[in-house]
Amino acid sequence: MSLEKYSKEELKEMSMIEIAYALLSEKTDRQAISFQEIIDEIVKATEMSDTELKSRIAQFYTDINIDGRFLTVGENYWGLRGWYPFDQAEEDIVPAAKPKKKKAKKAVVDELDDFDDLEEEDLDFDDLDELAEEEEEDFDDLEEEDVIEEEEEDFDDLDEDLDEEEADEEAEEDLEYEDEK
Repeated sequence: MSLEKYSKEELKEMSMIEIAYALLSEKTDRQAISFQEIIDEIVKATEMSDTELKSRIAQFYTDINIDGRFLTVGENYWGLRGWYPFDQAEEDIVPAAKPKKKKAKKAVVDELDDFDDLEEEDLDFDDLDELAEEEEEDFDDLEEEDVIEEEEEDFDDLDEDLDEEEADEEAEEDLEYEDEK
């Protein structure tokens, strides 16, 4: 399909995506071209005004992304999917995944290896027992009255918040009732 086959009126009636397909399919070198070059060629062929272009460019970009006949080859350059064999298209287009750094994970693995090297006689369980006893003493130091007083204060605060919310709701209802009158 060549654009020369169409009259100016026919080109103005065609969709931008069809014109873009005709432009790319008449290229003999099968080189991808930038999106801006495609737009420039469409504007030149259809004598489209700037305001009309501005109103249609977003839809055209969506169409070219969705249309299976087109393929982006990076950096906003576009070609026809038929130009690229299936195997080559994947390799050329998909950027190589960058290997992730695994330094942090290696450090964790090293720590686990160190733990595996420990023998049972190296482990000191007495320290764990002392820590548990200290925590129990701290818990026992708390008096039941202190805990209850703190909880009651929290409930009082909640009651006050609820009272304020109810008052706000009643005020809103009054305003709505007055507005209805």
